[in-house]
Amino acid sequence: MRVLGIDPGLRNLGWGVIDVEGSRLSHVANGICHSGTGELADRLRRLYEDLHAILIRFGPDTAAVEQTFVNKDGAATLKLGQARGIALLVPAQAGLRVGEYAPNTVKKTVVGVGHADKAQIAHMVKMQLPGVVIEGPDAADALAIAICHAHHARSAAAISAAKKEVRV
Repeated sequence: MRVLGIDPGLRNLGWGVIDVEGSRLSHVANGICHSGTGELADRLRRLYEDLHAILIRFGPDTAAVEQTFVNKDGAATLKLGQARGIALLVPAQAGLRVGEYAPNTVKKTVVGVGHADKAQIAHMVKMQLPGVVIEGPDAADALAIAICHAHHARSAAAISAAKKEVRV
């Protein structure tokens, strides 16, 4: 299974692609889409085009996006929500199932604690994907989201298989 993890952001949208074979995870690629400056519509279009190109280039089987948190600045939260909409739309248009995870769930899954900082996340991503060169904190977060999704997908598959065995 190939997983695309997306850390939504209007200025910097992190992405990471991993392959999952059983319990083995391997790094494929990671990076950051930059929207630049200018009109909001143009910035969102750039994110859409960049993420679409990543989807075509790496051909993931599934995707995962981090849920947003509401901060005190309503306008900033709305803009982040629009970038998150792009992060959900692009894989959905390609027919992929998209998992959504709260930041604390991602941190708990990858680091073991729900309030880990960015340095701890990057460290644990490097531990789980030996040899990875991370393009920046947003890319590290995106890889962590992909790892979280892989873990939860394996758990869901195991539960589903157990239910099938019980029915037989």
